[in-house]
Amino acid sequence: MNTLDSPRVAALLERLHETAEASDREHLAMMMAKLNAPGATIEEVVREHLAAERQDYPAIYQSYAGNFLAISPEFGRFLYALVRAIGAGRIVEFGTSMGISTLYLAAGLRDNGGGIVIGTELEPGKVAKALDHLAAAGLDDLVEIREGDALQTLRDTGGEIDLALIDGAMSLYLPVLKLIEPRLRTGAAVIGENAFDPAYQAYIHDPANGYLSQPLPIGEGRGNEFTVRIA
Repeated sequence: MNTLDSPRVAALLERLHETAEASDREHLAMMMAKLNAPGATIEEVVREHLAAERQDYPAIYQSYAGNFLAISPEFGRFLYALVRAIGAGRIVEFGTSMGISTLYLAAGLRDNGGGIVIGTELEPGKVAKALDHLAAAGLDDLVEIREGDALQTLRDTGGEIDLALIDGAMSLYLPVLKLIEPRLRTGAAVIGENAFDPAYQAYIHDPANGYLSQPLPIGEGRGNEFTVRIA
């Protein structure tokens, strides 16, 4: 039996996904209302969100302190499979939140024989909850969560990165990628969840920057992007 499907981890993930769905229901309804407003387009909604983040992204994400903003179980199982497939040993996660995605990543590392997930999270309360969830799963020995702004906390990742999950403030996707880029090994995978920022999209799709990228057909409409460092 793999770690992901062990009773201890599977039961915890089931409970956390149910809690996350209830926690995020109002937030998701609000986002859908913006997208469905007369004359609204996803490009316009993204522009407004990015503009607000660039003014004060810490304040915006503080307003989400009680939200999981979690990945789906399907996306989580993809992350686990990817960790296993590439034999990842060092993973960086921008936007740990309550640690649901981290559990999938760490389960993959456990079944690879070990490694480290270096997570980063702006909200102290979320860091504490994520650490509790990882301890409950028995996976906390594989994870280091750094509290604070990712542009500071990810300056040193301690070695080559096999996999990066980028799922935090959208306006920081490109700055975070450029920050960790020198540590990405050739063949490293970069997963952008909600990767709507046009600047990020332009960068990863420009062959001159050394990436091969395409939309990820999991969670259609959520802007998920699968990128590989090829040079």
